[in-house]
Amino acid sequence: MSLWNALKGQAAAQFLDVLEWTDNTSDTLVYRFPVFQKAIQDGGKLVVREGQTAVFLAEGKLSDVFSPGTYELSTRTKPIMAFFESIKYGLNMPYKGDVYFVSTRQFTDQKWGTPNPIPVRDADLGVVRLRAFGSFAFRVSDPALFLKEIVGTAGIFSTDEITGHVKRKVVAALADTIGEAKIPLLDLVAHYMDFGDALKDRLNTWFQGNWGLTLTDFVVENISVPPEVEKMMDKRSSMALAGDMNAYTQFQAANAMEDAAKGSGGGGAFMEAGLGLAMGANMAGALGRAQASGGVFNPQAGLSAGPPPLPPALPGEVLFHYAGPDGVKAQLNAADIATRVRGVAGRHLAWKDGMANWVDAASVPEVAAAFASTPPPLP
Repeated sequence: MSLWNALKGQAAAQFLDVLEWTDNTSDTLVYRFPVFQKAIQDGGKLVVREGQTAVFLAEGKLSDVFSPGTYELSTRTKPIMAFFESIKYGLNMPYKGDVYFVSTRQFTDQKWGTPNPIPVRDADLGVVRLRAFGSFAFRVSDPALFLKEIVGTAGIFSTDEITGHVKRKVVAALADTIGEAKIPLLDLVAHYMDFGDALKDRLNTWFQGNWGLTLTDFVVENISVPPEVEKMMDKRSSMALAGDMNAYTQFQAANAMEDAAKGSGGGGAFMEAGLGLAMGANMAGALGRAQASGGVFNPQAGLSAGPPPLPPALPGEVLFHYAGPDGVKAQLNAADIATRVRGVAGRHLAWKDGMANWVDAASVPEVAAAFASTPPPLP
């Protein structure tokens, strides 16, 4: 290259009119302005637009941070004298510098999620593995700190190079924040916004102090449990909605019919549905018999027998309400009461229509008359 061509190239570099950055991307955080041989000319203009900050490095050290506006740049020497002085150094200006443009706008809709389930302890469900996902937004709040700690000397720095670090910090803080919130997992869906705000505040303390970043928004879209836990929760909810065993068996039978309708249409599916209906009907019938007879229905053991049914009274026979030592209360005739009074020690009471109160069974005339025809107990 001739000396004249070198002088023309140097002159073109030294007399740049405007240093500015018009960003046409959606993910660029930092852009280093390409100054020829990193020599900043005197008298040039620096234009910083809204949503940007310019960071000026003089001879490798951070010098100034420029907020939005237009600035005139001046170096340590006058422009013309500096130009001719540079010839002695092989057309290398002795004054070196860099200009970095940093985007300070919000970068929205950045996705986060848990790559693996996170174990947490819940008061209702015990230890449960959770998955969660959502989105966040951030901006550079301290350009000088961000440039020094994260960017270094990179000419272009995009969001992809920082969001991975942010996501890992989010996942690390997720379990701690859920535990400290002490919100049951079953109620957590009603607190997604509060939970997101708490997580954002927790993370901002670290991001602002170490990286010069600020989370401007943090959204929790979903927190889920493993499928097997979901099935248990669904069954528990179904039983709570059913309310009693009769309604629950009918509910199960309806589920069997629905499953059969979704099947391939074979007879086996409908046979299962019929079996479910039959079981529901049998169980409902057993419940009804238990209530009618005074017995107790156990789903595993079946129906336990209550007191044996009594035969109807003979025509013209008088029946008494009887209560003996064994606690049995029933309607008996005088002869049966006399047999019980003689055979079982303890208090025997009787009552019939017309009596004011229960009386000792032996004092009832009909019972006393029956003693003569009742044999005594065996020795």
